[in-house]
Amino acid sequence: MTTTPGLRTGPGSAAPGCAPADPAAPAAPVGRPGHDLEQLSAGALGWIGRHLDRFDPFAPGHDRPGPTPVPYPGGAHRPAKAALELALLTHCWTRLDPGDDPRRAEATDRVRAVWLHPGFPRLLTAEPRGATQYRLACAALAPAGTEDAPFRAALAGLTAADLAPVGRSPYQRLELRYYADKAGVAHGIEPYPELARRNVLVTLPATALARARRRDALDRRDAETVRDAEAPRGTDTARDTDTTGDNETARDAETVQGPPRPDEPPVTVPEAYALTHSAFYLSDFARTGPGLPDGAVADAAALTGRLLDHCVRHDWWDLAAELVMTQVCLGLDPTGTPEGAAALACLARAQRPDGSVPGRSAATRASTADPAPEYFAKAYHTTLVTALMTLLLGTGRTP
Repeated sequence: MTTTPGLRTGPGSAAPGCAPADPAAPAAPVGRPGHDLEQLSAGALGWIGRHLDRFDPFAPGHDRPGPTPVPYPGGAHRPAKAALELALLTHCWTRLDPGDDPRRAEATDRVRAVWLHPGFPRLLTAEPRGATQYRLACAALAPAGTEDAPFRAALAGLTAADLAPVGRSPYQRLELRYYADKAGVAHGIEPYPELARRNVLVTLPATALARARRRDALDRRDAETVRDAEAPRGTDTARDTDTTGDNETARDAETVQGPPRPDEPPVTVPEAYALTHSAFYLSDFARTGPGLPDGAVADAAALTGRLLDHCVRHDWWDLAAELVMTQVCLGLDPTGTPEGAAALACLARAQRPDGSVPGRSAATRASTADPAPEYFAKAYHTTLVTALMTLLLGTGRTP
């Protein structure tokens, strides 16, 4: 979550709505948001705690990061990404729950060990595209006891060009400012109120509405085309009494209209992730209000609800969890909204008995037959997002 993740889109499950993640796994009881939250929290936090060594690229027996580490397709930055996301979880967890939770303490100790390792700065800069953001996030999320850690030297190497607003979208500038501010690094990004006015939380609802109107206009045009194709076949009465003619007309309509229009999300998947992350950054993960202009919160909340409905229909688990968090950041109680409750039930059904949510979506989920490193690489992000979601909702904290 330190960078915008991608979701490989593809066909959902065979049936509409969320199905169990593994046909062999028993479906969890659903329909009660409180029960779903407790199940999701205990399972996800437990799975993370049992796999802390996988988040640590320097743990004994871990696959050593190299130019092309097998468990992390896409480059050597993957181990750094997993560690940074664990740091984000512990950072937010500590703020949300100051109690003495041994699960959080163990995860924080693991983050501290990674941050103190002399090899970690190399992982932060292994992929130039994400090097600036990774170094800033590392400093912003650093646990206590890492003031003299080796990564501090890498942070000092950031240049004015690395922190310049030129060439960055409003969302990218927001992300840069959020981590730079938390890291205590000077920059030239505009103030948050200006970033909020230009942000996708404000602009995307109108964009989604315009796209919906265009789709409706295309549907009306297609319907008119079909009616024109039907007209030469006679009167309405003739069609009502001639079933053979009806069948022929239907075939003609299919020929003219083509296949049914796909169930499209209100906005693109990258736009949806920019929406969720913007809510996180503007509200500091629900610590403050997002600071949007008047009326923008209601519009953003409405779009978030429509996106959640789509995610539930298509088993997009990772985005669903982030959208539930977005509702919290916008000041809503997801357990009290139909789409929020449906998303929690969807995630509870997707969660496996070991507590993991096995992938970003049903179409890309991991298999229990996958080797352990591959399963972790597919499952850790969504499981961690789910755990953070439950913490924002007040579940899983120390009594």
